[in-house]
Amino acid sequence: MAEQHYLLTARSIVKSFGPTSVLKGFDLSIAPGEVHAFLGGNGAGKSTLIKIISGQFERDGGALEFDGQAIGASVGGHVAAGTIAVVNQELALLPHLSVAENIAMPRLRRGTAKYSERASMGIAIEALSLIDPHFARESAARPVSGLTLHERQLVEIARALGSGAKLLLLDEPTANLTAAETGRLFSVIRRLIADTGLAVLFVSHRMREIRQIADVCTIIRDGKTAVDRIALDAITDREIVECMGQNVVVEEAPANFIEVANQRSSNEALAQDGDDNAPVAHAAAGGTLRIERDGVAIEVPAGAIIGLAGAPVGPSSLIDALTGITPAGAWTITRDGTRVSYSHPSAGARDGVGFVSGDRSNKGILATLPIVDNLVAAARVVNRRNVVGRAEIAQSAQLLEALKIRAGSLWDLPATLSGGTQQKLLIARWLLLSPKLLVLEEPTRGVDIRTKREIYTLIRKMAKQGTTVVWWSTEYIELVELCDTVLAFDLDGKPTEVLRHADVNETQLATATGMAA
Repeated sequence: MAEQHYLLTARSIVKSFGPTSVLKGFDLSIAPGEVHAFLGGNGAGKSTLIKIISGQFERDGGALEFDGQAIGASVGGHVAAGTIAVVNQELALLPHLSVAENIAMPRLRRGTAKYSERASMGIAIEALSLIDPHFARESAARPVSGLTLHERQLVEIARALGSGAKLLLLDEPTANLTAAETGRLFSVIRRLIADTGLAVLFVSHRMREIRQIADVCTIIRDGKTAVDRIALDAITDREIVECMGQNVVVEEAPANFIEVANQRSSNEALAQDGDDNAPVAHAAAGGTLRIERDGVAIEVPAGAIIGLAGAPVGPSSLIDALTGITPAGAWTITRDGTRVSYSHPSAGARDGVGFVSGDRSNKGILATLPIVDNLVAAARVVNRRNVVGRAEIAQSAQLLEALKIRAGSLWDLPATLSGGTQQKLLIARWLLLSPKLLVLEEPTRGVDIRTKREIYTLIRKMAKQGTTVVWWSTEYIELVELCDTVLAFDLDGKPTEVLRHADVNETQLATATGMAA
């Protein structure tokens, strides 16, 4: 039997950040023409290894070999030469440049290369058309700063797909894509593999997607190889979760969830959730929230969890109106019969409206400030205070302990935490402020199964204490599990109908939104 040929081989890779050891002798081998799922919990070392392979970090020890050649401590030359392309979990676009410039300029290998706007537009439209031809024609000339998180994700993926690389590193590429866009991305990947022998390292926490696209998987646990190159048809989802060290139920909702939900009210269901030690204040009386547009209205009492489903343009417009990012426009929003509209997000925050974005790097984490400042950021806006007091420091320490966030110190930077743990920080900002309304935009983007469950528990507890929650997710299974009421949007961003109780299932959501589950 012929020996397996690998495009990339990593052996005994070691990486530390100060006293924190992240990779502890990790092994990985990727063959040409395969999609290799790279699995592990938040903080296990996945993103660190990807940054080493792509030349963003230098390894402290171990050996790397690419296409038969041993390479030194830095592999940045392969990225510069276009043989390795990467889509990072935290997107790396230049906001002041256009979409076309962001896609085309990395192909200019020399600093003296001449830039052509016309050629760049052609390159960008061709690359973007692989996933979304309409978006390609409409957005190639737009500045990246004006794009939504969802649109920036498409640009980042298109840039990598159109690079002609031999190895594609995808770190949570589908975290903010719709099911239809994910399907188109997978089709493009399969075509490139068939045509060019492309190798893909694919990171995702969505087991359904992993099964759809990947051939084999390697599992990392606490910086070490837990499972090395096992065929996905030879391991179950539960075994994968156990190998990751996450002894929790698998991602899918229980089969009888709908039936159970129908037998009890939302508040009764919340009251039966297991308690944790996270400190959550009782929300100020938020009253009945009513949202209406184009003849479709949803009205819910305080403490309800409302889901938003559909193409991003619809949920995004409502989120912006609820939080004061933009004027309410076509939306009519009332609380206990009184119309609500905010001129600025800070005004919404002071009126008890919290917001958690799935775009951690641009709309969430304050990267240059320590963890404690990130935890009290919302309180500073609401209370108009600039100094962190002793009480806030004590509360922040209590929050870290209660939320099981392992940090060296409150004064460490958020970059020392995994992406999923950073997402927990964003939610923790609001735990002690008892908001009337908490708006969540893809809050579990890029987090592992265990962290996802912990976030679910936090949100249910806040709802139980009286906070009304609006939750947008592109994962229908998530809306089915969490929400008793869902507002569905069509592909043009208009609300279509309100789904309640037994209608909140993946089939009905797909029908109401015109998008596959």
